[in-house]
Amino acid sequence: MIRLACLLLGWVALGVGLLGVVLPVLPTTPFVILAAFLFARGSPRARAWLDGHARFGPHIRNWETQGAISTGAKRAAVLMMVAVFALSVFLDLVWWILLIQAVCMAVAATFVLTRPAPEP
Repeated sequence: MIRLACLLLGWVALGVGLLGVVLPVLPTTPFVILAAFLFARGSPRARAWLDGHARFGPHIRNWETQGAISTGAKRAAVLMMVAVFALSVFLDLVWWILLIQAVCMAVAATFVLTRPAPEP
């Protein structure tokens, strides 16, 4: 039963991560890493598929082996945060929402930028 729950939650996490590819307010990487974690407990076959995926596999391996995030992924994450914040300012959101958004994004950007780049 636990394996089935992990497998189902893994697919949900992967689906949410894929939505993050097109929705700038939703992060992709944490959900793909969560999916890898859940697949490891729910389905070795699904985990092997994700590990072998040309787009996601290298990022998962870098995170698991080195705690590393590629420079390109860091750049994309921070640029998307800046773009979303700029859109929020453009939409003239109330100040307290902008403040909460700025604090959350600053914490997230600090975390991302302080991770090492993967070693070849």
